[in-house]
Amino acid sequence: MLLRDVLSHAVKLYPDKVALIDGDIRYTYHQASERIHRLAAGLLSLGLQPGDNIAILANNSHRYWETYFVTDIAGMPLSPLNIRLAAHELEFIINDGEIKALILGPEYLDLYNAFKAGTPDLKHVILMNSEAEGTVDYEKLIEDNVPLGHSVREWAESDMLNLCYTGGTTGLPKGVMLSQRAIVSNAQHAIMTMSFSERDIWLHVAPMFHLADAWAVYALTMVGGAHVFLSAFAPQATLEAIQNHRVTKTIMVPTMINFVLNFPAVREFDTSSLDLLLYGASPMPVDRVRAAAAVFGPKLCQAYGMTETSPLLTAMRLEWTKYEGTEEEVRRLGSCGRQVSGVDVRVVDQETGEDIKPGQVGEIIARGPNIMNGYWKREKETAEALRGGYMHTGDVAAIDKDNFIFIVDRAKDMIISGGENVYSTEVENALYEHPAVLEAAVIGIPDAQWGEAVLAIVVPKEGTNPTEHEIIDHCRTLIAGYKCPKKVVFQSSPLPKSGPGKILKTELRKPFWEGKGKNVN
Repeated sequence: MLLRDVLSHAVKLYPDKVALIDGDIRYTYHQASERIHRLAAGLLSLGLQPGDNIAILANNSHRYWETYFVTDIAGMPLSPLNIRLAAHELEFIINDGEIKALILGPEYLDLYNAFKAGTPDLKHVILMNSEAEGTVDYEKLIEDNVPLGHSVREWAESDMLNLCYTGGTTGLPKGVMLSQRAIVSNAQHAIMTMSFSERDIWLHVAPMFHLADAWAVYALTMVGGAHVFLSAFAPQATLEAIQNHRVTKTIMVPTMINFVLNFPAVREFDTSSLDLLLYGASPMPVDRVRAAAAVFGPKLCQAYGMTETSPLLTAMRLEWTKYEGTEEEVRRLGSCGRQVSGVDVRVVDQETGEDIKPGQVGEIIARGPNIMNGYWKREKETAEALRGGYMHTGDVAAIDKDNFIFIVDRAKDMIISGGENVYSTEVENALYEHPAVLEAAVIGIPDAQWGEAVLAIVVPKEGTNPTEHEIIDHCRTLIAGYKCPKKVVFQSSPLPKSGPGKILKTELRKPFWEGKGKNVN
């Protein structure tokens, strides 16, 4: 099954049903499909060829949804770009990913102008809902072209459909190659696990470049559900959308849920239509889960996955969540659930590779049709991640007797702040470019607002006296703002190290995580 089949199925069964709701805009599945086939023809009219890689840098909208589906029809794999990246990071991705065309939200035109000189092979910029010199109008591509009758490419299920860049432990982003099979299978797994149906109305409020939300583009379309779009998250706008459009399901990162819970007028909105509030991208403290249930009702479920797995690996179900009951039942509020249908998830001892027993901890590994093809142009890293036929996530977890999984730490030095992945090596590379930094280590520490905050521990060079403000401003010139340290701690003594000389981050984390029970927040 290919992505075109997902779209054609919805058009065949629900042609006149409203599929897309974006402000005052409404499109049925038939209308949305025609726009997609016109857009595909428009892309080809520019001289782009099937097999060329394209990208999108934009806020949520119905056009973003269309772009995800045009990939199959136009035969062009898509890279959804992180809107929070710095210009030089986007420049690297566009060059590394051999991107030939960029679909751009007008809100990011200045950002594009900051990196366009360094991307000579980017031949076309298609501007959404706006006009600017040197760009092509997205809507004119749709208006001026006859819709294609079918996909111009004979896809195999194993062909790369999306090239999704994720942070790298080396400091450079890695392109994750997701196939037609991976994307479609993940949608099927989600439907089986969460019982989606044509009555569902999904709110796209989490950023659509992030697979935490993007998978719902496919899953809800597969069952003929409706899609509601918010260009950017804001507590009041989110609550208004749920109330006005009778939204039944959505996903948010814990930071977003926390903002909504702390919105003064939260209880003035009718959110009774919501029957499932998923949260993912990072765990959420049980007390926050309880607080959210007090507002929305017992409708919260945690889902877990990663870009490399399209993304869904595990999920809780409402019938498994108990706010009262035995200690074990209530404890499962902190679980990311059990493996979803269609995927084999194991938690194994990192040394022996054997499945762990309750009370032990190990690394989460997984296999299934939703697993990536590999990392773009990174054969060595691909072989390491997919060794033994399983995707090795680098996440460390415990299990209980019924195979509920509890994430407790990360094998990789990764921090999740506000639902975004921050690799400590990348931040440390930026720190070490400051002339006053002798040694530096970056760790995640508990933070009530962001889940985890990025903390830099710096040993200055002798005779220098850098300030916290100076260090953070320096980092902002090199990496995205969300990756920069929220706080800098200076010390004169050397950082603790192991025998081979590796900095012992476990020792650095201890004072901040003491009494937390687990090393993620």
